[in-house]
Amino acid sequence: MSKEKHITIINQYIGSPYHGMEYRHYYLAKNLIALGYKVTLVSGSYSHLFSKLPKVQKSFIKETIDSIDYIWVKVPRYKSSKSIGRIWNMFCFAYKLHFLKELMPSTIIVSSPSLFPVKIGKKWANRFGTKYLFEVRDIWPKTLVELSSLTSFHPLIKLMEHYEQYAYESADKVISLLPEAKEHFVSQGMKPDKFVYLPNGIETREEESPLLPLEIKEKIPIGKFLIGYSGTIGIANNLDYLIDVAETLKDNEDIQFLILGQGGEKKRLMRKMVELDLTNVTFLDPIEKEEIPAFLQMIDVAFISLLPKKIFRFGVSPNKVFDYMRAKKPIIWAIEAGNNLVNDADCGVSVPLDNVMALQKAILKLYRMERGMLEELGENGYKFVQMHHSYEMLAKKLIKIIED
Repeated sequence: MSKEKHITIINQYIGSPYHGMEYRHYYLAKNLIALGYKVTLVSGSYSHLFSKLPKVQKSFIKETIDSIDYIWVKVPRYKSSKSIGRIWNMFCFAYKLHFLKELMPSTIIVSSPSLFPVKIGKKWANRFGTKYLFEVRDIWPKTLVELSSLTSFHPLIKLMEHYEQYAYESADKVISLLPEAKEHFVSQGMKPDKFVYLPNGIETREEESPLLPLEIKEKIPIGKFLIGYSGTIGIANNLDYLIDVAETLKDNEDIQFLILGQGGEKKRLMRKMVELDLTNVTFLDPIEKEEIPAFLQMIDVAFISLLPKKIFRFGVSPNKVFDYMRAKKPIIWAIEAGNNLVNDADCGVSVPLDNVMALQKAILKLYRMERGMLEELGENGYKFVQMHHSYEMLAKKLIKIIED
């Protein structure tokens, strides 16, 4: 197989269905392989998003998962995603890449948020005589500045900025998951014609989903209008908004709110539900990723919200929305960002952040809507995600970027 038909993706947070998030590069790899490519994924041995850690005893371990070649790089663990230990983890990952001898000639893609591998990635591409692509999932260090106490003058931020600018200048193409980020990239040294938008996606091939676990299914009421959320229950997910609107609708016995998942805010939100004496909110334990479609089939409307962040002006690409669309569910979108996927797809309603009465109005509008109109909204989302966000389509687009 020629080097043009071999792609290596370097991202120390690549997971798999067997290890946990993140899944983007696993699914891209599967679809690239189906299109005749060989794919190698280079990832770290530890991520705070992994549910199961790979077994890595040496500096590098090769493993084949679903026909994808993984190279696991042994890195130190860290206590928190916002700790100095995570930064040290990034340094160690990039440093060890200099000693990786097993890499075959291939197109090289380096993916953020970690910026430190960008120079070694360019070095490999030069050695192999292949293209070098830089993928931006989170805009570091800008995201770090806007979401933490670090200033733009901090030495760590300056160091990251150096690597960021190097990546924009040296890459043949800059792949962005954020549709409105081009202006920022240009301001940091990227030539405008390098920009390519390649959003998050979803596996749209029809596969039989596992049934919902009985202990979950038994807790879901029958005959009610169900507003559902599935995913992480953290601060950023703004689920106080859903609890607050549930309080305003507690006298409507036909509407029930379901919150499925786990996270740091779950216990606090459950206490809040008890304090407000709400019986119209049901918390459900997390389930396997493959079982999520079965849960979504049981709800009537899906909900997503994010706390306001300045960084969202560049756009957002939340996987959860694509799961909702694939399930053909109308969506309530409570996110202030540079894009609005629900408006783009005409598959639900958008509400301003933390305006409880506006959210209540939106819920009641959907509740009173004819079933046929709800199904039409769901179909709109399904067609949109098939057309614009299937991993098969994204893999074909990535090949075109490489081969042009």
